[in-house]
Amino acid sequence: MASEPVARAVAEEVVRWGSMKQTGVSLRYMMEFGSRPTERNLLLSAQFLQKELPIRIARRALELESLPFGLSNKPAVLKVRDWYLDSFRDIRYFPEVRNRSDELAFTQMIKMVKVRHNNVVPTMALGVQQLKKQLCSTRKVPFGFDEIHEFLDRFYLSRIGIRMLIGQHVALHDPEPEPGVIGLINTRLSPVQVAQAASEDARSICLREYGSAPDINIYGDPNFTFPYVTSHLHLMLFELVKNSLRAVQERYMNSDKDVPPVRIIVADGEEDVTIKVSDEGGGIPRSGLPKIFTHLYSTAKNPPDLDGPNQGSTMAGYGFGLPISRLYARYFGGDLQIISMEGYGTDAYLHLSRLGDSEEPLP
Repeated sequence: MASEPVARAVAEEVVRWGSMKQTGVSLRYMMEFGSRPTERNLLLSAQFLQKELPIRIARRALELESLPFGLSNKPAVLKVRDWYLDSFRDIRYFPEVRNRSDELAFTQMIKMVKVRHNNVVPTMALGVQQLKKQLCSTRKVPFGFDEIHEFLDRFYLSRIGIRMLIGQHVALHDPEPEPGVIGLINTRLSPVQVAQAASEDARSICLREYGSAPDINIYGDPNFTFPYVTSHLHLMLFELVKNSLRAVQERYMNSDKDVPPVRIIVADGEEDVTIKVSDEGGGIPRSGLPKIFTHLYSTAKNPPDLDGPNQGSTMAGYGFGLPISRLYARYFGGDLQIISMEGYGTDAYLHLSRLGDSEEPLP
């Protein structure tokens, strides 16, 4: 346990660093810089991160301490705040990176920071779920809950940025990267291939939960490639396909009709690569559409209890899949739109910027 003077000194440092300006980075810059992972470039990268990461982490730690409706005091949120303070301390008090040996030690340390934050999203969701239960038992959820959704958008967007910066730096140390891969960025990513992999993963979960799963048809040129982060695209498509499979499966579960497939269409445009995930799962009522991008809104009838033992992915229920998928799309200048025909089905349009010049949207 840190002594009181030490804790006070850390708190003052967090305030000081949290007031500093963040530096945005573009996908194109990451690609160009990372294409030459020389010792000198890796040293420059580590020196940049040693200055940049404490700013980003301090800002989030400060926000976590001043959330409305008592959210900051929920045990789950306090746990996340402590992770951020621990990471701030680890990076801020690491000796100045001056040479190759320092850089390798720093890289190991930030790798551990990234692991520490692996469960931030479900842990924050647990805190918000606890708050909603408390508010619903005493009164209606207040309109001001929008403040919490806006905070979570900023918070999760910042988390994507922190993990991208750390992940990119760590991945540049790979002695034998795959052809065309620069850190986390695949310069020749095939969206059709990623859609196939994400579909297989989503379908296996559907099979596990329901015993059967709709077919998935993918349309597009498998040879078409563009630069993007494979893990980001996989996460977004997995979430969209999972939602579509669940909607179709639940609509046709007790029906004699043929189960319609989920369709994925990849389009190569001049500005955007657009991927449409289309289903005939009955759609979303118009009154529900404004809620689908708010955190912890779910169409699942019996959402799983985040306090309980939930191993691996489930088909639905936490309510953070769609809003976070949209943040991943927006991180590099894209977007995610949902269009519904109630009584028929839903089309999700995932727009991915192919320009690579758009800087991170810094919260």
